Amino acid sequence: MSDVRRTDAVLLLVALVWGSSYLSAQTATAALPVLLVLLARYALSALACLGVVAARRRGSRRWTRDELRAGVPLGLTQAAVLVVETYGVAHTSAANAGLIISLTIVLTPFLDRGGHRGALPVSFFAATGVCVLAVGLLMSGNGFHAPRLGDLLMLGAALIRAVHVALVGRFTTGRAIRPLHLTTVQTLVGTALFLPITAHDLPRLVRTDPATWAQLVYLALFCSVFAFLAQTWAVQRTSASRASLLLGTEPVWAVAVGTALGGEHLTPLTGLGAALMVAGTYWGQAVERAHRSAPDPLPPSSHSPDKDSACPTAPTAPPARTTPAGTTPTTT
Repeated sequence: MSDVRRTDAVLLLVALVWGSSYLSAQTATAALPVLLVLLARYALSALACLGVVAARRRGSRRWTRDELRAGVPLGLTQAAVLVVETYGVAHTSAANAGLIISLTIVLTPFLDRGGHRGALPVSFFAATGVCVLAVGLLMSGNGFHAPRLGDLLMLGAALIRAVHVALVGRFTTGRAIRPLHLTTVQTLVGTALFLPITAHDLPRLVRTDPATWAQLVYLALFCSVFAFLAQTWAVQRTSASRASLLLGTEPVWAVAVGTALGGEHLTPLTGLGAALMVAGTYWGQAVERAHRSAPDPLPPSSHSPDKDSACPTAPTAPPARTTPAGTTPTTT
């Protein structure tokens, strides 16, 4: 297998793992309270991250001040994302959860304007409109009715995740922050948050059945630690556009896993909503990426046309940093 195909395969595997996480979370929350599931996910992830840090032979194992300053607030916002998202998954289908959360791709540019030059183009708002229409169809189910609680919670999770992504860029840009160390801080923050709240339920966690434990281990080690480390490895070996395209298949895998393994069914309306959601997020992602990478326009000149023609052309700014849209150095 060539290096390019190997990298593509790793990115697709990450998207598949993340897409399957919604069904795993739904299965785990059917057996245990949501907050107890989150505690187990965070604690297992923290132990795995600490083990990887301790096993590293190169570089310092200590955390820098910047990593701690960024990791603590990002750990809080990440915990907020997972609380709302996991409650949402418990009250809607895994397919709907994976599709609605992909709204983060088109919500984030409205909050993170650091790399943009001027207003977003009209086509981006058109793509956002397609996504909004898709959400309405996904919420309709077998016919138009009041939105379900789980779908509304997933909308809230998409908005909070967009805020989290914007904060990741703000706290990490221009700083020497190692992704593994940052992720470890966030998992420790999440563990510290949920442990006091769920301490009285710990005996119930110990007594849970092996199938539920398998889901918890999968969420922690595969959907969080492995997926993030694999994503980081692959993104360093390919272009941002190619990585975004492959990681953007996450909602497709969420639908595939939900229907194939979870026994979920797509009605004509929800099927149309799924298609529109995927199309809208891909469209918006492409428009935003092109807008972010465009060079600065030439500044207006106050000189006369004759003098302007004699002046050298103003240099354009280098392209902005191209981080794959919808990807962040955090666990998911």
